[in-house]
Amino acid sequence: MTTLITGIGELTTNDPAHGVLTDAAVVLDGDRVAWAGPAAGAPDADERVDVEGRAVLPGWVDSHSHLVFAGDRTAEFEARMAGQPYTAGGIAVTVNATRDATDAELAANLARHVSEALRQGTTCLETKTGYGLNVADEARSATIAAEVADEVTFLGAHLVPPGADAESYVDLVCGPMLDAVAGSVRWADVFCETGAFDEEQSGRVLAAAAQRGLGLRVHGNQLGEGPGVQLAVRHGAASVDHCTYLSDDDVAALAGSDTVATLLPACDLSTRQPLAPGRRLLDAGATVALASNANPGSSYTTSMAFCVATAVLQMGLSVAEAVWAATAGGAAALRRDDVGVLRAGARADLQVLDAPSVTHLAYRPGVPLTHAVWRKGIRVV
Repeated sequence: MTTLITGIGELTTNDPAHGVLTDAAVVLDGDRVAWAGPAAGAPDADERVDVEGRAVLPGWVDSHSHLVFAGDRTAEFEARMAGQPYTAGGIAVTVNATRDATDAELAANLARHVSEALRQGTTCLETKTGYGLNVADEARSATIAAEVADEVTFLGAHLVPPGADAESYVDLVCGPMLDAVAGSVRWADVFCETGAFDEEQSGRVLAAAAQRGLGLRVHGNQLGEGPGVQLAVRHGAASVDHCTYLSDDDVAALAGSDTVATLLPACDLSTRQPLAPGRRLLDAGATVALASNANPGSSYTTSMAFCVATAVLQMGLSVAEAVWAATAGGAAALRRDDVGVLRAGARADLQVLDAPSVTHLAYRPGVPLTHAVWRKGIRVV
């Protein structure tokens, strides 16, 4: 069945051929976009939906989340709000709860959060392992994630488990653990940061993952300047995520590479870190994505709209730049060209705002504006 979505007051396509259109329409055919353009030229379709002047844009592409977990870290959040600094140590609390949870409990929690994100317009979502930190629990986390998420990333190198020897643990990650998850994941990630993995250890993880044909991602430069960005660029990683503390050389490296700087503003706020320098990166010519970093400790939100509003109101991005970063930017971070865009042949993922333009995402922060969502051509909201 084909569906004509018409009466679009403002259509954000992210397609250089069209950009932003007014009085526009989109035609969906199965799970693909068949046509997008001015409403006057729209072809006929089996079904017609009039959105009565509302804004339409691609579904959010959330390229960084940690949603295979169990347990609660409310106490950690309260302590942080009372002035305790974030050091990533709370990850171990989630590891213990995740190991104790059943497969059914982990799957139900994941499905609940993915559904929550979808209802807010997130139609393509990446999520990671990283709360198992042993072969069996990382493997089952990857299997559970692969049942639900669009993209799955192996993050066995999230933290050295308490009591483990760092070098021996890196050997485990690079060998048996990678072997156990490889059939369920597309990507591998490493937390290159003080208190997690140093440059040499992180490089070993990335090299081992690349040898097995996995794409690469890096958590870097979250808690201070460090080697994460340069390591990511040197290894040709698709993205380096956080990028809170950047030197001039880091910015130049990102601007001169295909590695996407994925910014996580909700995490910056929750951990009371400075906001990542999004304006500086864009002005230098780097590719920027926005993502939720949804996880139980440092960024417990699935709201990409919140991230967009924060990027506009506090990071210096324009609305158009922030929307692009949360859609096409996320797609670039996942090395995909079928999502984050509305053009013929793209996946039929789109959202309708209960507003006449995307500007309202920042103009009316915190207001739930999701009116309708299509994912793979099926209306889900």
